Amino acid sequence: MKRMLFILLITFEYTVVAFADEYDPNNFRPKSDGIKINETNLPIVFIDTKYGAEQTRIIHKDYAIAARMKIISNDNGINHGDTLAYPNQKIDYEGWISIRYRGNTSFSASKKKPFQIRTLKTNDVNGKKEKVEIMGMPKDNKWVMLAPYNDRSQIRDALMFQLARPFFDYVPRVRHCEVILDGYYYGIYVMAEKPDKGKYRLNLDDPGIEGDELTGGYQLEIDRDDEPYYYRSKQILKDENGIPYTYNNSIVFQYKNPEYEDMKPEQLQYIQQKIDLMEMSLVSEDFKNPETGYRKYLDPISFIDQQLCQEVSGNIDGYRLSTNIYKQRDSQNPYFKTTLWDFNLAFGNAMQMGGTLTDYWVYKNTYVSSYDYKVPFWWSRMMEDSWYVEQLKSRWTQYREGSFSNEHIEAAIDSLVNHLKEKGALERNNQTYDMFGEEWVWPVPNFETVNTYEKEINNLKSWLQERIIWLDKQLNYTNDINSLKRDDNNKKIIGYYNLHGIRIQRPPFHGVYIIRYHDGSFKKITTK
Repeated sequence: MKRMLFILLITFEYTVVAFADEYDPNNFRPKSDGIKINETNLPIVFIDTKYGAEQTRIIHKDYAIAARMKIISNDNGINHGDTLAYPNQKIDYEGWISIRYRGNTSFSASKKKPFQIRTLKTNDVNGKKEKVEIMGMPKDNKWVMLAPYNDRSQIRDALMFQLARPFFDYVPRVRHCEVILDGYYYGIYVMAEKPDKGKYRLNLDDPGIEGDELTGGYQLEIDRDDEPYYYRSKQILKDENGIPYTYNNSIVFQYKNPEYEDMKPEQLQYIQQKIDLMEMSLVSEDFKNPETGYRKYLDPISFIDQQLCQEVSGNIDGYRLSTNIYKQRDSQNPYFKTTLWDFNLAFGNAMQMGGTLTDYWVYKNTYVSSYDYKVPFWWSRMMEDSWYVEQLKSRWTQYREGSFSNEHIEAAIDSLVNHLKEKGALERNNQTYDMFGEEWVWPVPNFETVNTYEKEINNLKSWLQERIIWLDKQLNYTNDINSLKRDDNNKKIIGYYNLHGIRIQRPPFHGVYIIRYHDGSFKKITTK
């Protein structure tokens, strides 16, 4: 038995390394000869690694190379791939970039690779960066080009970010586009803001080494231990029977802002100690105490928002990978908060880890194998607090009566789909997959069970509908309009809320509260 286990471990490690070291001299070029963009409603991104030379420069994952990027995005919404025939098109951006591959499984399991780019002033990848607006998104120099490969719908990340935006301080903005790399058509990509420090992203100051400046800002990511430097939680993760896991049994925090190399000893000590204190408060017997328990260290509403988005999407990577937490200075906000990232294996889009199921809690870790990275214990522990559960239910009501209503979800999906189909972008993208031939250039996982894009979208809708029905039952949500109260003007009242947006059972005798009506309007009430 021991010998068999040893062989399995060696095979797994070899697979990961082999994929990571493979680089194609043509940058994983698809067989897209003859695919041309006549006109499209999506922005067109031209990336040129040659920029005047005869030989293609190889893109790598471990380091960046310089390239030129040009984006066509006309005000009338119609863009042409033939820039010679249409010389007066609006250039959204034209200049130098650094480019490298990014991602873990999204890189290793697909020949259609995602990219990370930075906009530069010159062709020096280590030189000065240039903050620019791209496709209507605010100025910055860090950008990500997601390659919806496993996601046959092409819309899962965009859908979640759109639905969740009203509830988070920051959610990355994204734009679908079509990419031409070194003259070859690569299909649909998603240009996205990287969840990172920035004026229009996470509001984080550079931390100092003492006083209030030492307390922020910091950004960490719960992920794998595949970075040179990371911090490992002191808390050992256990299964539902209280038995410690043998493998990957502690939370790994990667340093994102500042990066490890840029951090002073005082800053490392501070943020590590802050994580320790937060986790110790969760495992303590007094963890429910609002003054000394976990609420002293983390923003429960932010963590509730993270939980609801991971649960409604059934994200198999949720909580345990690509989960960003950040902390501002104490004078701004002393609590850990979260933002969103990575939903390509969500919404029923995974055969493993219960990804197709609609009737279980992702946070409970039920279907994660002993070798996989585990869900942090934080949410399981907070779910033992009746106060937290009540806030979770109230927040779900806000979700369901806002952007997560059945009608809004249906409209959001249809809008994204129509946007991709309007001028043939989806059809061109499918040609790069060569779906209807014998050879699949970039094979789509399990495509034989889906057959058509329309069926994939219907599957997504059906899965999400079943998932929401189950969550409604778990969180006691009902939308019985006939039972709603009415005010003096006969307007239907949905509920009462405090000034933090938390639903309350009844108006207070003294203080300020908000009435929300079924027509979407609000009213602020002050009682004395």
